[in-house]
Amino acid sequence: MKVVIISILLLTAIVQFFISRSTQKTEQLEYEVIKKYDQFEVRKYAPALFSSVKLNNQGYKAKASEGFSILAGYIFGDNESNEKIAMTSPVVMEIGDSSKMKFMVPKGYNLNNLPNPKNSKIVFENQEEKIFAAIRFDGWADDEKIEKYKTLLKEALLKEKIKFIDKFTFLGYNPPYEVINRRNEVVVELFDYQN
Repeated sequence: MKVVIISILLLTAIVQFFISRSTQKTEQLEYEVIKKYDQFEVRKYAPALFSSVKLNNQGYKAKASEGFSILAGYIFGDNESNEKIAMTSPVVMEIGDSSKMKFMVPKGYNLNNLPNPKNSKIVFENQEEKIFAAIRFDGWADDEKIEKYKTLLKEALLKEKIKFIDKFTFLGYNPPYEVINRRNEVVVELFDYQN
């Protein structure tokens, strides 16, 4: 029995290792760290194109499930060309009174060569270069953790007298089946940031 348990644990560790390596190779939203503080860092994000969908105002899990199924359907071929588009990271979810989930469009695509979505809820939006503050947490995200880190980030920014736009966003970097080395962040756009 002991051998079986050890074998299962070893197999699980090996599978998670390869999943983690696969996640690291996924194209990610590019940014440059401008400054590191004790609890957060300030980043300059490169311009990017996103596919997005507005979400009903429910809890994190329900919103995440709804948004992910719509956007994942699109990149897995539910579009007018039946074309598969690579997954990118992180999954972006605006949090607050209104919510929106976004997937970054991979390099090589633009508004002229992206296949049209079959689902009319999906829209495309360009994001210009922006400055964000980001705070990171590990493990599984839920409403309580997201709210906790949003509050911590807000308090840290106020302490440093850094001005921000009061609209926070959650970033999730890992697929649901990846159980180790999970990376989550809460970010907020800054204005008039002086390094």
